[in-house]
This record gives sequence, structure tokens and C-alpha cells, in this order.
Amino acid sequence: MSKRMTIDVDGRQAGYLTAGTRGPVVLLVHGTYWSRVWEPVIDRLAAAGLRPVAVDLPGLGRSEGELTPETATVPALAEWVGRFAAAVGAAEPLAVAGHDIGGAIAQHLLAGGVAKVSGLALVNSVTYDSWPVPGVARFRDPEVVAATTAEEVLAARRTAVTAALARPATEEELADYLSPWHDPRVCRSWLALAGAADSRYTLDLVPALRADRTPKLLVWGEDDTFQEVRHAERFVSEMPGSRLVRVPAAGHIPMENDPERVASALAEFFLECTGS
Repeated sequence: MSKRMTIDVDGRQAGYLTAGTRGPVVLLVHGTYWSRVWEPVIDRLAAAGLRPVAVDLPGLGRSEGELTPETATVPALAEWVGRFAAAVGAAEPLAVAGHDIGGAIAQHLLAGGVAKVSGLALVNSVTYDSWPVPGVARFRDPEVVAATTAEEVLAARRTAVTAALARPATEEELADYLSPWHDPRVCRSWLALAGAADSRYTLDLVPALRADRTPKLLVWGEDDTFQEVRHAERFVSEMPGSRLVRVPAAGHIPMENDPERVASALAEFFLECTGS
């Protein structure tokens, strides 16, 4: 059964969701949401013989701290994830999956020289210049950020989560997803993350990714309106060692629409990458 835990990173408690005690560690990195996006597949990955660890980035989800425009950049967060990985005992080469902007962090771990990586999985991730989407990009304006209240952030996240689920959701489920944003500190961290969103962090990695032979898996909800499947198709056509698993009738968080298909694809990929 999955459980939430904390561990010290840089003198603050980092929250994470995990299951299982044996097998290779697989780091699961969120983006503009939090580790809750991985919950539907955590137990399935553990049952397959992996040790999934879905981290909450600093200041987000259940992690302590607060992001700033400087610490919320993709390179800075990738460095932090590297320190988190060491803290939880994830030995290099790392097995890592990223969703949304977490995919940019995962790409930077591999192609930015932060860590050795055995396998990279991207789940409805940002790539190339596919981001930031308009709902995030507007917070790159400091005046917009300064005029945005915590209540407005919460309302905006409710709209985004509702769209991302791509299916009817109960009020209880939405409340669970939105629970971190009732904390003004988390709202400020999210605004910093949105303000630091910049497609150059993925565009600059393209040459290194094209030259890299590390296995890469893309798992994509085909009905995603935030990160369209055409971006995944381009990625697999250009990057060596990459393949695409489509998830029909699924949106931006395909783990919620077809957890069995997503977990199966990820488990098969990471067991092969780690030689397990």
C-alpha cells in the first residue's frame, strides 16, 4: 500500500509518496500539480517489483520550503531532485519519469549532466517549445503575480485540474487534488514555478538529447489539450532510443484515465532499463 513519507533535503522536510521496499527506485517527478498525479499507479509499480518514489518539489505538495524565481527554474529543481534522490538512497544511474514540467526536470537530469540516468520516461510532458501554456505563461509577468491572490491561485488550479482529469470528478477528489493550495506558501511557490517556466530549458537540451542513447519512453494521453500528442510524435521521431505508448481517451493526467495501461508501460520499461 502506498504511504506518504518525509526526508530531510537541504535542512527541510521533503514529502514523497512511495510503495514497496524492494526493487530499483524509480523517481516520479510532478510539474504544475503535485505527487498526487502519480497515486493511481504507485501500488501497481510496486507490485511489478519496483520501488516508486513520487517526490513533492520544494514548497509544493507536502514538502516544506518555498520556491523563489531563482530556485524554481528547471536547472535548479533538477539539482534539487538529484539531492533528493541521494537522500532516499536512489543510486545512479537513476530511473526517472516526469509529468508536465516535471518532464523538463527529468530531461535536464539526463541531458543537463546532473546525474547518470538508466531510463527516461516522459508522461504528457513539456518538450521543445510546447510550454508554458497560456494559463501558466501569464504568471511570467511580475505585475500579474503581485496582483494574484491565494484564492485566485486556488480557483485557477481547480479549473486546471478539472480539465486535466478529462473525466467527471467528485468534489471529494477535487478537494484532495487541491488541498496543498489552501496554504498561501504553496500558492507563492506555485507562482514562482509558473513565473520561471521557460521553453529554453527544453529547447537547449535538444542537441544533447539527439546525441544520447539512453532508453526513452513517452506515455501520452491522446486527448491532452495542454500537451498535445503531436509533441510526443515529434520527440520519438527525432530522439534515438525512444518510443511512444498512446493512451486512448485520456487527458493530461493519463494515470487517472487508464492507470493499468500507464503502470504496465512504465513497469515494463523500467524493469528492462534497470536489468531487473
